[in-house]
Amino acid sequence: MRTHDSVSILIFNTSRQCFVVVKQFRPAVYMCEIERHQPQVFENQDKESFPSLENPLPAVVGVTYELCAGIVDKPGLSLEEIACEEVLEECGYRVSIADLRRITSYRSGVGVTGSRQTLFYAEVNDQMRTSGGGGQPEEGELIEVVEIPLGESMKFAYDETFPKTMGVIFSFMWFHNNIAPKLPKK
Repeated sequence: MRTHDSVSILIFNTSRQCFVVVKQFRPAVYMCEIERHQPQVFENQDKESFPSLENPLPAVVGVTYELCAGIVDKPGLSLEEIACEEVLEECGYRVSIADLRRITSYRSGVGVTGSRQTLFYAEVNDQMRTSGGGGQPEEGELIEVVEIPLGESMKFAYDETFPKTMGVIFSFMWFHNNIAPKLPKK
């Protein structure tokens, strides 16, 4: 299995004081929930056949909230260029490299892939929105753009009823420690 490094972008819309994240179906999350709720499906299965689901769970159990992100698979493009492309494709905002701030990089999927993810921060406004986003359906992407109001973001981060990646939680905490104190007081 070939692995790819990736980029992720914490997007903050200054016009509406909200974070822009994506919501999408993840087959691995769905199968994990099948295994959790219907372990018998995987019992006595040979490795060659895919288990049939007599009582499938609703697809929503495989949906997660994530930062805008993408794999690093375009030779010749910098991490920043790939991040800008992902923001446009997934969320519909046109950002430039100058709009990006590198936060950090870290290892993701350490138990499976050990790949490196580089996290960026970008501020956008309504005038920068050029499309509805949604990813590239021809590549199998079906992405919903979701806005999380700043005032509700930490409640969202810790609310386990919203399945989310650690990147969302970490980046919201980073924002509240590094950016929020500098915002104009209302």
